[in-house]
Formats: sequence, structure tokens, C-alpha cells
Amino acid sequence: MRLRPDVAAIVPYRQGRTAAADAFKLSSNENPYPPLPSVLEALAAVHANRYPDGSAAAVRDALGRRWRVSPERVHVGAGSTAIIGDLMNATCDHGDEVLYAWRSFEGYPLIAAAHGIHAVTVPVDVRGRHDLAAMAGAVTPRTRLVLLCSPNNPTGPVIHHGEFEAFMRAVPSDVLVVLDEAYAEFVTSPDAVRGEGVLANWPNLVVLRTFSKAYGLAGLRIGYAVGPEYVLDAVRAVATPLAVTDLAQRAALASLEHEDELMERVAEITRRRDEVRDALLAQGWDVPEAQGNYVWLPTGSRTAAAAEVFDRGGVIVRPLGDGIRISIGEAEAVEKLLRSAQEVVSMLPVAPKAGG
Repeated sequence: MRLRPDVAAIVPYRQGRTAAADAFKLSSNENPYPPLPSVLEALAAVHANRYPDGSAAAVRDALGRRWRVSPERVHVGAGSTAIIGDLMNATCDHGDEVLYAWRSFEGYPLIAAAHGIHAVTVPVDVRGRHDLAAMAGAVTPRTRLVLLCSPNNPTGPVIHHGEFEAFMRAVPSDVLVVLDEAYAEFVTSPDAVRGEGVLANWPNLVVLRTFSKAYGLAGLRIGYAVGPEYVLDAVRAVATPLAVTDLAQRAALASLEHEDELMERVAEITRRRDEVRDALLAQGWDVPEAQGNYVWLPTGSRTAAAAEVFDRGGVIVRPLGDGIRISIGEAEAVEKLLRSAQEVVSMLPVAPKAGG
């Protein structure tokens, strides 16, 4: 059978490896806490023999109230990653360009390639941050979509509010900018851009969020976008029908109703994240600002060997080319994580730097 050559050349996405019974899986940025009892109770009412509400009306209504927008300005999809693909499909023809920082979310190049879209990348700076001035300069007449990941996955830093506003002023108004805030709930920096604070300012902006991380629903695949109604109508036109299960919709609604309890868990994870980063800095690591539920270790050419050290130490991490991303998981995992990190930092030929 003939396949599209550009698709045949794509290396499929590989999720974080499953951990053995005596190891900790810190490779997929999952929430270590199980769903709340109230969420599990809501799931018991699911009738799996019936199709879900294809419009996810109840979830869109709840999110519309949260964001103070009409439900028509909210789109719910099977995870924010699926929505990124639908946004590309709705805005880009073959040969058009999508622009994003690199290193950033590893799904971006895969999605662009699958849709036949030319990807333009701008390197993150030496601190793992978006270089927004360079990104604005990389916009061309063929640019249709710009992806901004804040906090950046996998390096960790956020985009600051002021630099975001400057970037938006520099970008043509007919270029769609997508602010991917999959880890927004973990952000503690007062300078970080917040989607809810800037959405009304820019008619060419879509904000992405997910229930996978802070809400602990990664296995149910549900995320959402907030933006202009006509843009999200186009997304709905190209999205796979009935992709968001009734199970996921009920879990999202129950999670929103009990958000205060969930945010207590998020606060615990962010405290643990900061403690882990401080301990890594004390070991000699040059760890970038960490504002998600993960930290980034710049291991350069020794990345594969470093991942093996963590593996032997009972910690499954995510090696990504020139560094290792480590999720913040159970409290019991911290000792093993730091013990392996100390072994790795001592074997590196020079002091590790945060640049990607």
C-alpha cells in the first residue's frame, strides 16, 4: 500500500515507559493522586451503551461560566493535544507554516508533520525560555499558527505577561496564536501570563487547558480551548465526532465542582517541585525555572547514560535528546530521584547547563 512519504517518515509518539512494581514512573507528567471519591462516584452513573453528548454542552456551560464567555467560545476535545491538531487542520493548508519554540512539547512537530504543515522552530534561550522577539521575527506571510507553551514543556519556565503582550502586538492580527497552558494550575510565578487575563485583549488568541494534569484525569482524555467563536466553530467542523466520552465529561464536571480539594493536591505538588529543584541546585545542577509539575536536567550528550542511572535507581524518567524531564510524583519517590541525580551530576564532564 502507498503511504504519504511525509507520514511514513514520522517517528510515532512514544509515551513514558511503565515502571516496574518497585520503581516510580516519573516520565509522563501524570498526577500521582487518584481521582477524588466524588469523581469516582460520578463515573458510576455512566451508560457505556449510549453515545456521549457530542457537543459536551454541560462541560462547555460550566467552563463558559468560569471564563465569563459564552459556551460557543469554548470547545471540548479529547485532550488538548487533539485540539492542537484540529486547530492546525482548521487554519493551515499544505505548505503553510506553524511556528513554535524548540525544545518544546514533543507533540508539536508530530502533529504538524501529520497534517503536512511546514514547521518553523525558534530555539529556546539558554534558560529554556521562549525567545519571543526572535519568534515574532520568524513570522512570515505563510505563518498561519503560532504555538506558545507556558510553562514550557519540558524545560519549565513560563512566558511573562509583559513579553506576551509585546509579542501579540508584533504579530499580524490574521495569525492565530495558541497559548498552550496545559500546566497552568501549577504556576506560582506572579509574572506569568494567564490566559484568563489576556483572552479579551486579543481576537486572534486561543487558550488551551487540560484536565489531564492538575485534575488527574489523564486516562480519560479531555481538554478544552477558549477563543473566538468562529475559530472554534471551524475546529468543531474538523474534529472527530463524539471523541470525548461521557465518562470524561462527567469526571470533568465533578472535578470542577470539587476544584478546591483538587487544588490542595496541586499546592502539595508545587511545594514538592520547589523542594526538589532546590535540592538539585544544591547538587550542582543548573535547573531552569520550574513552573509545571516537572523539572528539567540538562544532560547533553550523556542523556541516554543518565537515564539508565535513574532507571537502575528505581526512577523512570523521560530522556529527550539533550536533557531529561522528571515529573514530580509521590513523596516517596523524592529520595530515589535525588540519589540518582547526585550520581549523574558527578559523572558529567562539565557543569550541566540549562540551555536546550
